[in-house]
Amino acid sequence: MRRIMSFVFLSFVLSPFAALAQTDQQRFEAAVHVTSVYSDQYDTDIGVGGRFAFYPTGLIGSEASLSIYPHDLTAKRGGTLAVSRGRVEGLFGVTVGPPLGRLRPFGYARPGFLQYQAATEPFACITIFPPPLACTLAAGKTVFAFDVGGGVDIYPNTRTVVRFDAGTRMVRYPGPALDVDGTAHDSSFYGHDFRISFDAGLRF
Repeated sequence: MRRIMSFVFLSFVLSPFAALAQTDQQRFEAAVHVTSVYSDQYDTDIGVGGRFAFYPTGLIGSEASLSIYPHDLTAKRGGTLAVSRGRVEGLFGVTVGPPLGRLRPFGYARPGFLQYQAATEPFACITIFPPPLACTLAAGKTVFAFDVGGGVDIYPNTRTVVRFDAGTRMVRYPGPALDVDGTAHDSSFYGHDFRISFDAGLRF
């Protein structure tokens, strides 16, 4: 987090110079992406989706991202039962970073939601308190998510963009619940996922 805040501060310092160097800035971007999530609770999740961005200045962008994770999700450490048949993720936030020629390094913060669709098939849950987190999510839940990190935009030309970004997606799981490590939580708690994404799109 300190590195991200330092980068944001540096971006504001460099913004006057970036504005002078980037006079042909395109205001909008529309892109498609592939996303991979490495969770502390569940197996690796792969998704696809799209991103739309608006740049009021060269330094700051606002964007919305929607991703669909279509595969069954199972718990870590030997889990075989599908907790969810699919996930829908929506993230909405800002990016901050100066355009430097054909590159734009940036930091981002994107709050949003993560919807767990109900499990494909019902499964038996042990009657303990608090219940396993998998049993709560298997019924279908929409939870708060917050993604923070950084990346780089690459501009092959004035009309196209290629992006790589990576960060931490914090997911607010419902409680009371027993997580995959066997830790009991009396109330809602946060899980931390490592999220990376590659996308390509058009600028206009």
